[in-house]
Amino acid sequence: MARERDDFSWKAFLTEIFAWWRGNTWGTRLWAATQGEYVGSDEFGNKYYRSKNGKIGPNGYERRMVIYDVGYADPTTIPPGWYGWMHYRTHVPPTETEYVPREWQKAHLPNLTGTPLAYRPDGSLLNKGERPRVTGDYDAWSPE
Repeated sequence: MARERDDFSWKAFLTEIFAWWRGNTWGTRLWAATQGEYVGSDEFGNKYYRSKNGKIGPNGYERRMVIYDVGYADPTTIPPGWYGWMHYRTHVPPTETEYVPREWQKAHLPNLTGTPLAYRPDGSLLNKGERPRVTGDYDAWSPE
């Protein structure tokens, strides 16, 4: 039987405590629950928070945070509108304004590094084929 996403999982619980480098930590969740104000979520399910009551931190800005839906920290899943808000390029989150991506902004592509779908050029150790020959604009050095 398939397990629902919101069901409690001991594995996920223990991973979040002991494998803090993978993503959301208890400190992140505690801050969001006690000092954070929910701002909105994006199409990937990421949830965005800011300091309650516009409290200004020591850096002169309100604190902004994202809790990733994928379970591990993958900043490439933050869409352009939310990226601008997270990096203080705008003070208005995309939920409070009608954000329209610019024509040059591309749709999200996940980071495929380390997966079987990662880019592997010809001649790499993990790809078939032979490395392209050197063109005439380069002379290979060889010791004499």
